[in-house]
Amino acid sequence: MLKKIGFSLLILLIVVVMVRFFNNGHNQSNDNNSDIAQDEETEQTDPGDNSIDVNKVFALSEQGKVPDVPFIAGKTAKREVNEKWGEPGKTTNLENKKYVNYPERRIDFGFQNDIVFDVRSFANKLQAIHFGDIKKAKGEPDEVRYYKDDSHDQIILVYDVGSSYQLKWILPKPTDDNPNPKTDHISVVSQFTEQDEEEASNADMVEEMSLDEKIGQMIFAGTSEETLTANTKKLIHGDKVGGIIFYKENLKSPKQSVKLLNQIKKVNENSRLPLFLGIDQEGGRISRLPGDLVDIPTNEKIGQINNEQFSYKIGSVLGEQLNSFGFNLDFAPVLDVNSNPDNPIIGDRSFGNNPEVVGNLGVQTMKGIQSQHIISVVKHFPGHGDTSVDSHLQLPKVNKSLAELKSLELKPFAYAIKNGADVVMIAHILLPKIDSEYPATMSKKIITDMLRKQLNFNGVVITDDMTMKAITNNFDIGRASVKSVKAGSDIILVAHDYNKVVSVFDSLKSAVENGELTEERIDKSVSRIIDLKRKYNLTNEKVNAVDINELNQLIENALNMMP
Repeated sequence: MLKKIGFSLLILLIVVVMVRFFNNGHNQSNDNNSDIAQDEETEQTDPGDNSIDVNKVFALSEQGKVPDVPFIAGKTAKREVNEKWGEPGKTTNLENKKYVNYPERRIDFGFQNDIVFDVRSFANKLQAIHFGDIKKAKGEPDEVRYYKDDSHDQIILVYDVGSSYQLKWILPKPTDDNPNPKTDHISVVSQFTEQDEEEASNADMVEEMSLDEKIGQMIFAGTSEETLTANTKKLIHGDKVGGIIFYKENLKSPKQSVKLLNQIKKVNENSRLPLFLGIDQEGGRISRLPGDLVDIPTNEKIGQINNEQFSYKIGSVLGEQLNSFGFNLDFAPVLDVNSNPDNPIIGDRSFGNNPEVVGNLGVQTMKGIQSQHIISVVKHFPGHGDTSVDSHLQLPKVNKSLAELKSLELKPFAYAIKNGADVVMIAHILLPKIDSEYPATMSKKIITDMLRKQLNFNGVVITDDMTMKAITNNFDIGRASVKSVKAGSDIILVAHDYNKVVSVFDSLKSAVENGELTEERIDKSVSRIIDLKRKYNLTNEKVNAVDINELNQLIENALNMMP
């Protein structure tokens, strides 16, 4: 009997010990889980939530953050990331930037000088946010970019958030089949760091360039041939020009045009920078592209309709046309206010005689062009609308004061600059009340004082064609070009005559060598040009045959939007 009791007590004791051991282990496990949950809560903005509101993403980006990540762009050190998240997976080095990947967290970081400057999230929850949601929440982005390779065709919506950051939404490029794509990923970038890096990179490239290369980048040349000639090759290899403009005389058919542009890109492929390839494709009577393209309405007609959405759509069609042929720059839109009925050169190229209408519609056309990753050149500053002679034939005069210009001609340009104009073309116009000696293209008072300082334009300034008689009848083209650069121009447009291109190149080079122009002044312009080419990611990539029917369908779709 005692043996049975003793055995029972032993069994009971074993059970008690096992229960206590299990409870301790369970409690310890709970404590550990609690610690893990607490750690996760410090790292996640919405733990356990499988969706995210677009406005919350914007709010976090103003602090340099993305959802579910505790690190801050522009502030967090690489050491802190490694301590908290461990060593990354794949590492990619790009110049003096380093990108690392944490695949299990679906996060990438960009490091510069061992500081996070770019935080990218590929979180699944972001895919619940679509193209339309972003636009609805915050309106039009501050900038639109594009990226395309063998496996991606993406649009990048860039919003300036706070004073220090950019939020980039990266999505598949909208199409007719998928007009409202879902987000692929987002990126929060410290603007200050990225800007410093771009400036440093530009400075490095400028420093590496020869004087010939720098001056060449400041020349936008024209050629009259339909085929690739020895002179065109000399422009690229000898004079190292930064851009080429094309006219109807160069472009006889879609097939010939694409072949010519592809050949030019091939010749340039070993150059340090891609070429600007530009054309005047305004719509209306100024339409240079060949083929049986449906006519695009004149700006005058668009001004009469006065619908911003329609103007934007026309701009995007112009951009798509240029993309199809292989161009990357459009000398459009015209922002001249057509205030003089006797004007022989602007007329129906203007959106009208109301500066507010011209500004609003012009900016929408500009944005439409830019939306297709085509550089838009607004023209003709400070306003060609009140002239009574054609600057192709004579030097026009506009007898207006600065106050008068501000009340009319300058309004559309000021609005375009505030809305992201990249390039401004200067007109061959003499304004005696501003500068009695030199036309706008050669006037420091107009380019530097008015455009740069008063209107705060920091982009690229290009002249109108310096072979026009407004210049050649009154000035030596080489000396005029030097004067233009001294006044503040970045690019000299020499649209005709190979010998005139050579003359301008030689004059600019001589001016630097004899001390009339400093190389520092040249470097400022070249840096702006490099920045613009990089912003639009210009390449020497060839294009395929143009589908005229597809382009015409785009035009018809746009015309169907007419109120």
